[in-house]
Amino acid sequence: MTTAEKLIKARGNRTREEVANAIGVSISAMAMYETGARVPRDEIKIRLTNYYNTTVQYLFFDDDVTDGDNRPRKKK
Repeated sequence: MTTAEKLIKARGNRTREEVANAIGVSISAMAMYETGARVPRDEIKIRLTNYYNTTVQYLFFDDDVTDGDNRPRKKK
């Protein structure tokens, strides 16, 4: 699964606008992250993972750590 796909999956039924406002980026920036046209700065990666309650490793690298129902989770 690509990073863009993981971001879309993590967003779930929330709107792009809702997530963008929550993490302090523009809607167009959020759209570019979700289409793979742009990679967020490290600071934004951290905001995204905090908002989605997951890890940078899961969203932006190849470590597919999931819980029992295939949602990303934070490592303990």
